[in-house]
Amino acid sequence: MSTPSADDEVDRIVLAWQRERPDLDVAPLEVLSRVSRLARHLDRARSAAFAEHDLESWEFDVLSALRRAGSPYELSPGQLVTQTLVTSGTMTNRVDRLTARGLVQRLPDPRDRRGVIVRLTPAGRATVDDAFAGLLVRERDLLGELDAADRARLAALLRRLVLPFDSR
Repeated sequence: MSTPSADDEVDRIVLAWQRERPDLDVAPLEVLSRVSRLARHLDRARSAAFAEHDLESWEFDVLSALRRAGSPYELSPGQLVTQTLVTSGTMTNRVDRLTARGLVQRLPDPRDRRGVIVRLTPAGRATVDDAFAGLLVRERDLLGELDAADRARLAALLRRLVLPFDSR
């Protein structure tokens, strides 16, 4: 494992702001600018992992929500909206597109004659399983500079930061 550099791009940004605005406490940049930069690298890695399986990020989001639901791998459109944080109109469009690709199917909701259930097809399950495995390889690479204890510590700290937003 390599020693962290004391001179990354964020260090240069912080030093420049300290020079230009010594009246401001720029300490939040030390953490959040790094989180932002890491998020960009993660987005690129995820996009590449999904592209290898002919998926867009939004397609993976819907398919993985269904896969995580467990057998028979189905959710209502409302549950999908809640899990993927999109509007119902957006979800309708996404389900239409995934249905056309044969990755999901719409079925009548046995509990509500007016409702539908979205179910992962066998092709959808194979696609999301393969894409997820590829994603984990790329994400492990991104975390390669951290040992298991550092990863656990970082996960705990990030959980504390994110929790207030998740409970809103």
